[in-house]
Amino acid sequence: MTVLHFRPLAAPHRSFWLQDIGAAPASAPLAEDIATDIAIIGGGYLGLWTALRLKAAAPALSVTILEADLCGSGASGRNGGQVHSWWAEIDLLTRLVGPEAESLARATCDAIEELAALQASGRIEMDLRLGGWLWTASSRAQEGAWDGAVRGGAPLVALDAGQILKRTGTPSSYLGVVEHRAGSLHPAKLALGLRALALAKGVRLHEATPVTRIESGTHCRIVTPGGSVTAAKVVLATNAWSASVPELHPYLYVVDSQILATEPMPDLGLHGASVCDAQAHVLYWQQTPGGRLIFGRGSGRISLGDRLGPGFNRNERGLAPSLAELKRLYPAAPRVTHDWTGPIDCMAEHLPVFGRLRSAPNIFYGLGFNGTGIAQTPVGAHILTSLILDRKDDWARSGLVGLDRRRRLPPEPFRYLGARLVRAAISRRNAAEIANRTPGALVRFLSALTPGG
Repeated sequence: MTVLHFRPLAAPHRSFWLQDIGAAPASAPLAEDIATDIAIIGGGYLGLWTALRLKAAAPALSVTILEADLCGSGASGRNGGQVHSWWAEIDLLTRLVGPEAESLARATCDAIEELAALQASGRIEMDLRLGGWLWTASSRAQEGAWDGAVRGGAPLVALDAGQILKRTGTPSSYLGVVEHRAGSLHPAKLALGLRALALAKGVRLHEATPVTRIESGTHCRIVTPGGSVTAAKVVLATNAWSASVPELHPYLYVVDSQILATEPMPDLGLHGASVCDAQAHVLYWQQTPGGRLIFGRGSGRISLGDRLGPGFNRNERGLAPSLAELKRLYPAAPRVTHDWTGPIDCMAEHLPVFGRLRSAPNIFYGLGFNGTGIAQTPVGAHILTSLILDRKDDWARSGLVGLDRRRRLPPEPFRYLGARLVRAAISRRNAAEIANRTPGALVRFLSALTPGG
């Protein structure tokens, strides 16, 4: 029997998105012992989409979601709300899965249309605005960051400095491309909208129910503080907390991203677009319908053993670099009213992986979205649904299934120490490149050692 233990979560600092809508639990914690066909651990996008796909495919199945906090309180309600397809990663996809890459990219475009249809029908109001996704350069080193995607056939249209200024309100980015059928949304509204749909479809949901242990077997037993769940099959949709699973940890590393929200400000011309600046520490932003600038920056910060401490909820000491970048792009930006961080589950290939545990074949997993999940988790849910239902279709045969072609990362403490060294080099490289200076040879060498770099 395999026993999986999950580390307790720190009390979360709520993101602006969840504070904005005053989200509260819609379900009671588990307080009894129950049985279900499928138990899904994690009430974020992947868990909710998988529950909906399963109920659509097999309505008679009993499906139960266990969420440690509130649906959307993890990455699904903490991200920057950027909506774009996998065409931006088509070169990475092709390297990993070959010709299937194009069908996966098209599937994320279909997912964007599914989101648009959900909003148009009134089923989920998520502030979805398809004003485009801009991928831009604000220094010489960033120019052409999108060339691999363009060579792979991505429908990215070139923009010049004048077009970018008109669409973003900042002259800092002077070169770039745009994916037109993309944009931005309110992440927490989407998460809670999916929660409502799942409940309406008969999915059983228990929030404020952290899983402490899973005992595998013909039927798995999932232990929580208030009760247990016996399930024929279990789905781990736990984002960065998948690092607690020994079989998955060698392939997964966890970093954080920090996001700021400003007071409402004048219209910048974004009109529902989202922007990603192609620097070494990824930078991204959008403006909400109410005028707030949502501004995010990847830090590359990693913890020993991928333990998710309070700094992955909020990190006030790390605010200075993000504030400096905000003022570089928007010198007149108003006061920052909210700041938060969030853990990002990363694979070396920068693409997610799905499958079943070798040690417990009735436990399934999906992880490694690398911070890009709004249009990608609906596709991942198709893959997981086919695996769970033992289908022999293209989803189940996807090249994203299984760890065999994935790169193992160094063990601890070498992983942590190496990551600290590489992160310092990336910070130095980033600072030099933004100023159009060439970093030293050692910095270039060390910064290139990042997984997937």
